[in-house]
Amino acid sequence: MWSSAEPHHNEDELHLQTLYPWRNQGKGVVRVKRDWIIPPIRVLENSKHVPEDLVQIKSDKIFTSKVIYKLEGPGVDQEPKNLFEIDDQTGVIRSKRPLDREKHNSFTLKAFALSLSGERLENPTTIEIVVLDQNDNRPAFTRNQFVGTVAEFSVPGTSVMSVLATDADDPMTDNAFLSYSIIGQESIPANAVTKTMFGINNETGAIYIRDVGLDREVADMGGMGLTSEGVAVIHVSDINNHAPQFSPASYSMTAVENRKDYEIGRVNVTDRDDPGTGNWEARYFISNDPNGNFAIATDPATNQGILSVVKPLDYEAHNEYILTLKVENVSPLSNKAPNLPVSTARVVVTVVNENEAPHFREDPIQIVVPESVAPGTLLKSNIAFDPDHSDLRYEISRDPERWLDISRDTGDITAKRAFNMRSPHVRNNIYHAVIKVTDAGGVSTTATVVITLKETNDFPPQLFPLSGSVCRGTGKASRGMVVTAVDEDFPPQAAPFIFEMPDDLSVNWTVIQVNDTHAVLQPLVELEAGEYAVTVLVSDSGSPALSAYAQVNVTVCLCDSYGDCKSEIGAFSGSSVGISFFAVIIIMTSIALLLCKGKQPLRKDAPHNLPSPTYPRRPPADPTDIEDYINDVRTIGISNK
Repeated sequence: MWSSAEPHHNEDELHLQTLYPWRNQGKGVVRVKRDWIIPPIRVLENSKHVPEDLVQIKSDKIFTSKVIYKLEGPGVDQEPKNLFEIDDQTGVIRSKRPLDREKHNSFTLKAFALSLSGERLENPTTIEIVVLDQNDNRPAFTRNQFVGTVAEFSVPGTSVMSVLATDADDPMTDNAFLSYSIIGQESIPANAVTKTMFGINNETGAIYIRDVGLDREVADMGGMGLTSEGVAVIHVSDINNHAPQFSPASYSMTAVENRKDYEIGRVNVTDRDDPGTGNWEARYFISNDPNGNFAIATDPATNQGILSVVKPLDYEAHNEYILTLKVENVSPLSNKAPNLPVSTARVVVTVVNENEAPHFREDPIQIVVPESVAPGTLLKSNIAFDPDHSDLRYEISRDPERWLDISRDTGDITAKRAFNMRSPHVRNNIYHAVIKVTDAGGVSTTATVVITLKETNDFPPQLFPLSGSVCRGTGKASRGMVVTAVDEDFPPQAAPFIFEMPDDLSVNWTVIQVNDTHAVLQPLVELEAGEYAVTVLVSDSGSPALSAYAQVNVTVCLCDSYGDCKSEIGAFSGSSVGISFFAVIIIMTSIALLLCKGKQPLRKDAPHNLPSPTYPRRPPADPTDIEDYINDVRTIGISNK
């Protein structure tokens, strides 16, 4: 807006002259009070008439002083620079270069009127320049290639895909209006389809099916866009309208017996559907393998069926298998597929024989036998067999005690000599040996023999000790001699023991059972001091029980109040003398040795032709309870008057 110093003058002549070489629309300046409003200046893009005068401005100050005009803003001294300029003397604004609406569609500039000294004479005026559009841009597709998919045999009208193009020209003008059309269709392979299968909506770019008979197995389709810059490729998606078929339908394979988890052969199928999809991928089945000896899987790369053995086969039991295979696709078959029976194949599997090792009927071989078994006794027979029905030979490969014998031809195991439970090779009543068997082809195998020995009553118990002393009289000290027994057998063929006094052999003595392993030998009448031979019968709990007589040499002596023999010969009195049981045994043994030297006459209360007993090989049990027992009965007098 400019202030006018001369009202009533023509506006275009005094203040604004707009120069449009191609359109005369420079008039129309509106005055508000004393200010002038300049309408937008319209400039056609891509003009070749440059430089081009656009508008001229004049200040009222030209009538009173010298005026210099200046122009600022985008297109002048701001980016994009050097598009416009102003004549500082005349006020004419010009375009210096062709304009591009697609880059800058308008410019807002400021015009100034200055004195020669640079003083601003008036308020700046806004100059609005609008760039007019030319149809200088061809439409362009948003992609170089559009890809769509449609199922084969889809009905006409089925939407396939949409293509999209843009135009850089002014969308408010006809310059940017778009219209779509298909200018060509081509199938792959070429000329496989002669129909016009696809159409396009000229306003939206939506592509649809125009005709029937779209078959993927015949052709894939591609369509050209509006220009060579845009291509629409339509892939016809596959439906499962072809069932897999075995080719060929008969196979022969071999399998080696006694092996598993290995491939024996492959079968082939053909399928016209799209490879690599569920419509093409085959799934195989074996319809007559009740024992599950075989398995079949699919090779994902070739679609072949891989037949394998998953359980060992036995040539002697079954030397040939005839399998029936079936095949179907992973995806269900379409209802548009031909109605054909499921394809089957016949596979003959021949089992190849190999020399198998002999088999033991049990491993380990269990044998339970009494330890006292007689040599030559048969312990086990029919212990092995050969799957190939060849002759076998047997041998013992380990028998540390050499207790066993085996028949080389039959494998019968017999006792070579009596067993011994006390062998260091017997642990927890079990003895181990190893048997080896070899077939005619030299293939061998071994088995462990586990012999469980049952304890038998082989040894009678032995009385211990065989000598001792008791106190004469019925004073404070109780009378009695502790005896026990040992047995070389193991339970239950040993303790508990039974101690007895034969009535016809030792009439003046008795034996009192204390527990399962000990007894007390006591006189029944008052005896004179001296040496006595007492016969005792001891029995074990074996089946059958074994017994043994023993002659005990007993010294009867006068004892003091402490239960000690006055002759200073140690005697067991049963009092609380604080002497250990083993110490008593040592004392009694010493007494026996002294008595053997004949100090005093030996009084026999039993025959002297009994076998001499042997010393026990095991220590007697803890005598604490026996000593307590004797202390409890020390006041009891035993007599037979």
